[in-house]
Amino acid sequence: MKALSGNILVFCTILFFTSFFHSCSTVPITGRQQLNIVPASQMMSMSFQQYDDFLKSNKLSTDAKKINMVKNVGVKIQNAVESYFAQKGMSAELNGYAWEFNLVESKEVNAWCMPGGKVVVYSGILPVTLDETGLAVVMGHEIAHAIAEHGSERMSQGLFAEMGGMALATALQEKPEQTQMIWMTAFGLGSQVGVMLPFSRLHESEADHLGLIFMAMAGYNPEKAVGFWERMASMKDGQAPPEFLSTHPSDGTRIADIKKLLPEAMTYYKR
Repeated sequence: MKALSGNILVFCTILFFTSFFHSCSTVPITGRQQLNIVPASQMMSMSFQQYDDFLKSNKLSTDAKKINMVKNVGVKIQNAVESYFAQKGMSAELNGYAWEFNLVESKEVNAWCMPGGKVVVYSGILPVTLDETGLAVVMGHEIAHAIAEHGSERMSQGLFAEMGGMALATALQEKPEQTQMIWMTAFGLGSQVGVMLPFSRLHESEADHLGLIFMAMAGYNPEKAVGFWERMASMKDGQAPPEFLSTHPSDGTRIADIKKLLPEAMTYYKR
């Protein structure tokens, strides 16, 4: 009986790791292997619905100048991303993307990008970005999260941790409320913010890396990223950090890491 139990344990272990390795994907630029068991099409479908719901319940900006700046920077970074993927023969990985860039009226210092290129910038962050280059730091970083499929990775981690690796479609059908909570956690929403904080900090650092490359390819000087993060750091003054910094690495760590990445990023910079 003990031998049989041991064999079952070995079989289950082999099955788990086989499933794990077959579910791995590679993050562009960094080359990090990540767990991803969620089909991109399903992530985008959920993302697009959530994005539409958000826009219906939040006030869009009517400031034409600021709106145009957000869209201009967004399109330039979109073109940089598409150019990078084309150069690497990976354009198919962007299938299904429906890029959209919106400015929302809010005092919140924040911005985000959902799977499929759905971007929101809050007007409260514009006094910190100062200009197009500062905004490119923010949008490049947030778009990098989507390109690196960080949401899918965190969703996959949640499905493995709480549902034993159940397929998303099955989880939505059999455990819709629990699955919705995993989705909210994956995108840093709701009461479960920070439950996967160690992973989130890894993702933030990785998004900094990719974001520098994308903004450089879009024609924005990546050296200006240091100034932006210094301005963000100065906003804290012993208070709770802005939402945009809530799960990010410490200011000193981030700025030091960005400085180390600048030589690489500058090779992509097109003045």
